[in-house]
Amino acid sequence: MYKLLIADDEFEIRNGLSSYFPWEEIGFEIVGAVENGIEALAFINNHHVDVLLTDIRMSELTGIEIAKQLDEQKSPIHVVFLSGYKDFDYAQQAIQYGVKNYITKPTKYSELVTVFTKIKAQLDEKYVTFKTDFNQDKVIETILKYVNEHYQHASLEGASQLVHLNPVYISKYFKEKTGRNFSDFVVEVKMEKAAIFLKNPDYKIYEISELTGYSNAKNFTRTFRKYYGKTPREYRNEECGLHID
Repeated sequence: MYKLLIADDEFEIRNGLSSYFPWEEIGFEIVGAVENGIEALAFINNHHVDVLLTDIRMSELTGIEIAKQLDEQKSPIHVVFLSGYKDFDYAQQAIQYGVKNYITKPTKYSELVTVFTKIKAQLDEKYVTFKTDFNQDKVIETILKYVNEHYQHASLEGASQLVHLNPVYISKYFKEKTGRNFSDFVVEVKMEKAAIFLKNPDYKIYEISELTGYSNAKNFTRTFRKYYGKTPREYRNEECGLHID
């Protein structure tokens, strides 16, 4: 599931889009619904988001300004504009900041399905390309395997020793080849492993914390919430239907 954030200052639209559209059927899950641009950027800075569906005209910070900031940060987040106005100037600015999709209000079910099905296909292709690139680069492939097998204590120094290269060089090389920091990738693997463990009722949450390399359960919970937008307990209750711990 790709993670979708909705930003709109109109409660009815925000609530309708987040509560009544079958996002999961087309590969997305709602991770947040905020009412202005500042809240949207704050949420993005603290959670994993793949796609932002945002109104253009909002108080505090407009959708255009959000897109501009994300573009300047070279953020991989897909931005979809939502507006009651089919404005040529808006469309031009959207293209300037890498925004390719523009949905007009009132939203139509078929239009949402068409636009987000296309975005999912693009994200799927991007993910496959990312995996393929890994497999074509022996150094990256070795590091990927190392992190997946030793995620509990994986470190840049450990990866560097494995491929006999300097840690500083490995850090830069990994970033250039994958577009992400080594430390972020380690966290990503840990959180995905944690989500798998949470589906097993035999594990207590503090045990999962230790299994994924966190000696402090509070740090584990904080990192998990930032990645998934909910605590491990909430994830277990909501995603797995389990009420344990």
